Amino acid sequence: MAAVCNISDFSHSTRLLAATTLRNVLGTKNLAEILSERESISHNMQSSLDEATDPWGVKVERVEIKDVRLPVQLQRAMAAEAEAAREARAKVIAAEGEQRASRALKEAAEVINESPAALQLRYLQTLNTVSAEKNSTIIFPVPIDIITHYMRN
Repeated sequence: MAAVCNISDFSHSTRLLAATTLRNVLGTKNLAEILSERESISHNMQSSLDEATDPWGVKVERVEIKDVRLPVQLQRAMAAEAEAAREARAKVIAAEGEQRASRALKEAAEVINESPAALQLRYLQTLNTVSAEKNSTIIFPVPIDIITHYMRN
């Protein structure tokens, strides 16, 4: 009887109130929260709607969020944002790898600097690796003082 006295179309008014309440609730949450808290949002909306429609003589027994549909433009924006975040993470990982490689090269240079024989061993290892490849021309860099020594003899 209260619905007849207070409002002209309780069904339409209830739908409008539900839409407004839903917008207010969803406006305070991000997409991840909306998707993960559907049940909680539904329960809170049911309580709010039931309280608001009680003076109209309307009892809201259940509210259910069945589907979350996003506008195509928002989907594209979110996809672009996710792609940018993936690229940023990839760049950070690559930079960290470069940093580790630089540290390793620095340590190797320090070891070689402390022991000239280590440089000669590395040189021989490199020659061994290069010579294992077929159809390779190998040029041996030889210090000029050694060449001049043999040219005099």
